[in-house]
Amino acid sequence: MSKPDRISAVDVLVTSPTRNYVTLKITTEQGLIGWGDATLNGRELAVAGYLREHLAPLLIGRDPARIEDTWQYLYRGAYWRRGPVTMTSVGAVDLALWDIKGKAAGLPVHQLLGGPVRDRILSYTHATGWDVPQLLDSLDARLAEGFRAVRAQTGVPGLDVVYGVPKAGAAYEPAGRAAVPAEEVWDTEAYLRHAPGALAAARSHLGPEIALLHDTHHRLTPNEAARLGRSLEDLDLFWLEDVTPAENQEVLRTVRARTTVPLAIGEVFNTVWECQRLITEQLIDYVRCCVTHAGGISHLRRIAALAELWQIKLGPHGPSDVSPVALAASLHVGLATPNFAIQEYMGYDPLVHEVFRHAWTYEDGHLHPGDAPGLGVEVDEELAARHPYQPAYLPVARRRDGSLTDW
Repeated sequence: MSKPDRISAVDVLVTSPTRNYVTLKITTEQGLIGWGDATLNGRELAVAGYLREHLAPLLIGRDPARIEDTWQYLYRGAYWRRGPVTMTSVGAVDLALWDIKGKAAGLPVHQLLGGPVRDRILSYTHATGWDVPQLLDSLDARLAEGFRAVRAQTGVPGLDVVYGVPKAGAAYEPAGRAAVPAEEVWDTEAYLRHAPGALAAARSHLGPEIALLHDTHHRLTPNEAARLGRSLEDLDLFWLEDVTPAENQEVLRTVRARTTVPLAIGEVFNTVWECQRLITEQLIDYVRCCVTHAGGISHLRRIAALAELWQIKLGPHGPSDVSPVALAASLHVGLATPNFAIQEYMGYDPLVHEVFRHAWTYEDGHLHPGDAPGLGVEVDEELAARHPYQPAYLPVARRRDGSLTDW
């Protein structure tokens, strides 16, 4: 019997090639390298510190092939379980170990997960416009890129700033480079008056064949969410996302009882336990957990398996503030998971593609993880080191009276 390989080094890279990314590098005695994404937007240094100070010392000398045992060891070995910092850190380790296992076997990760159940993965991207004409132009641009599914967001009359919607000529960048978060004014009633008409215009412009999605960014009460859902039922939305804050899951019963519009939620969830009620009571149609923030490939597969029992599909979070390593991992899961529905894909700046050289591909509205061994992503460490971390935060929303609300 051959001697098992052992983990010999664990390194954490923090880089900012237009966006901040935290990347985990695990090296084995036999010279295999596994990469994991540990990016947590606005809390990157907390995860980097958790990995360096708490997890890295625990990994030295362990067998990298024992992925599940390592996951249980890291999760159960900390009395203070769960939470985004812990689960993102555990998720990064999990991704890196799957990457190593694939490279050791000479197989892409999706083959280790049972092989493909589909040929390619439907993806959706973002279309934004400060007003409806600009939105329609943005939709046309996304269709020209081959997308068959698009999330549509617009500005709101009477507001100077709307999260995630740049004004004409401005680049799309929700996370602002600053020492503290920007503060924005939000008006729910103005949004509820405007959104149905804007989305109706989008549907009319797109026709019936293009999948149309919309995100409310957790900003509605249950009654407001139900009101919006009812107003959108004739538009045949693919999904309405994050209608209420995720902490109180019972409120989704109100929304579900009052509208038939498909609901998607879960991008801020970190474990299967946070999804459990929403899944087992069929209060949602799509669960949005991100492969890195929800504990890696190993744990996302548990969430998908539970969801499958209740005819709920997986549509993972995947904006440009999770790295191409995370996107690759999500795609490998998606290719091998029966109830995987769609993958968010905003695209990356060309510099990001240079730092994270990847085998996954985009073509005509679909993504494929590729057939390179492991996750199929390698990191140019020298180039990454030229782009140091810069503080960046998502904005904070205040109502017109100055009180804080969810963004």
